[in-house]
Amino acid sequence: MTRPTPLLVLDIVGLTPRLLTHMPQLRALAGQGSRAPLDTVLPAVTCAAQSTFLTGTLPSEHGIVGNGWYFRELGEVLLWRQHNGLVSGDKLWDAARRAHPGYTVANICWWYAMGADTDITVTPRPVYYADGRKEPDCYTRPPALHSELTDRFGTFPLFRFWGPGADLTSSRWIADATRHIMATHDPDLTLCYLPHLDYDLQRHGPDDPRAHRAATELDGVVAPLLDDARRQGRTVVALSEYGITPVSRPVDINRALRRAGLLEVHTQDGMEYLDPMASRAFAVADHQIAHVHARDPADLTAARRVLEELPGVERLLDGPGKKAEGLDHPRAGDLVAVAEPDAWFTYYYWLDDTRAPDFARTVEIHRKPGYDPVELFMDPEDPYARLRAATALARKKLGMRYRMAVVPLDPSPIRGSHGRLPPSDDEGPLILCSTPRALGGRVAATDVKTLLLRLAGLH
Repeated sequence: MTRPTPLLVLDIVGLTPRLLTHMPQLRALAGQGSRAPLDTVLPAVTCAAQSTFLTGTLPSEHGIVGNGWYFRELGEVLLWRQHNGLVSGDKLWDAARRAHPGYTVANICWWYAMGADTDITVTPRPVYYADGRKEPDCYTRPPALHSELTDRFGTFPLFRFWGPGADLTSSRWIADATRHIMATHDPDLTLCYLPHLDYDLQRHGPDDPRAHRAATELDGVVAPLLDDARRQGRTVVALSEYGITPVSRPVDINRALRRAGLLEVHTQDGMEYLDPMASRAFAVADHQIAHVHARDPADLTAARRVLEELPGVERLLDGPGKKAEGLDHPRAGDLVAVAEPDAWFTYYYWLDDTRAPDFARTVEIHRKPGYDPVELFMDPEDPYARLRAATALARKKLGMRYRMAVVPLDPSPIRGSHGRLPPSDDEGPLILCSTPRALGGRVAATDVKTLLLRLAGLH
């Protein structure tokens, strides 16, 4: 049986036509091959978009309504889960293997990697020690790949993958691991996730010179991947999940619900914690989208009244609205709030910073009941933040417990966000292919799966 055309699929987070002008290697790929606008999904966030690419269906079918959601059966808001079993539907590799038994797949850091029926898996996975310490590491399949990668490239740089220290280091590690896996394992399909543009575009905005510099830096990391793919006869597809657009207004959606008497908290050791099970209404904030859950119809009416008057909320999607956007899934909120173009939603629910939970000032993506981009900053108002960080690092090196409480509680520095559908093609995601004329007009996110099968010669 003839081997399918091997593919390298690069998920270059935040790539837009505007940023492509600062990326000569990818620009050359598009010039020699083809490019097209890519219509994303609502919400335009990583987990929802990637799941659509890989299943060819909308969130209403695959169930990934955001980067996290309210698990009603648990009474908890959980973000950034990792088990692929959460994603419903026929995956790209399932369809490929029906057409070509034995088709091999490597997933390097695309989300929902754990438990997926792929041949090779690499995904961030910290070590959580019994004394509370969290240390960088990754999960791999096969297990022996862990030592193979860490011996060659060092420990996965988790604290450069997200947090105040997030920078090019993590994307370089992922690119190096991808090159190694392609050279040593030769998978038919290689999925590679490169997050570097996510950082400075959210910190400084997409039009800031630092964002342009980040694009050029990432282009340099991509160059060896493109060279390897060319030598190995791989077709390259580069795409993005969303475009990051300028914002200047944080919207405290949960504080508005709390002031209206709809959101409840409980207090422990002087700190307030969201109590979703007791709340009449609360929101799961996820960039420019927020899923609003209400206990009963009367509470939903009250929540709608509050949010319709809240500055920064552009629209509220109810049942018909969610259906029109392909977001009518049981995991979605009773209402889905969409922010105005220059606004984004905080998860904050406390009314006094002295009552904030201790995790609010840390990088803690699994305990916060919503997305917190402020984790990209170190508190500028705290003159001892860097000293405390150094002290915490010293305790870490000694094997002692530590808490890196350096994240500010001021959301105003954020200058870029996403989640809404893009205002224009120039600010939205795009797709590039090394094959000339492979891309005609616009490409829908739901068509990416079929496109990849066709490029592999399997459709």
